[in-house]
Amino acid sequence: MIDLGQHWEYITAAYAGTIAVVGGLIGWTVFSARAAKARVEVLEAARQTRRQK
Repeated sequence: MIDLGQHWEYITAAYAGTIAVVGGLIGWTVFSARAAKARVEVLEAARQTRRQK
């Protein structure tokens, strides 16, 4: 394993923080995409209803 020296706590915290931020961004993107997809489905259903009238 790589010898991190006397700054191993800072290096580990930086990697953990980066992983947490990237994971949060991925989760936010997935949540946002699902919400957008649901909204599009609602709008498409309303569009079909209008066309039938």
